[in-house]
Amino acid sequence: MTEREKLADLEARQRKIADELEATRQAVRGRYVATLTRLPLENMAEKDLRTLVDQGLRVGGPAAIAALKALPSLP
Repeated sequence: MTEREKLADLEARQRKIADELEATRQAVRGRYVATLTRLPLENMAEKDLRTLVDQGLRVGGPAAIAALKALPSLP
């Protein structure tokens, strides 16, 4: 195999892996969306939900969960 052939093969593999990564990422996100559809989110503003998720991603799941559990429940 020449270097040119090897390069073409590696580039093709790289594209295939990138496609697999994107498909897997979309599948994971789809599962998360399915989880959200089962939650009673009607009383939460869309902006608040987005902020909640953004901040959870920013600090990481365990830290976000710990902070939220420390808050008092609604009456």
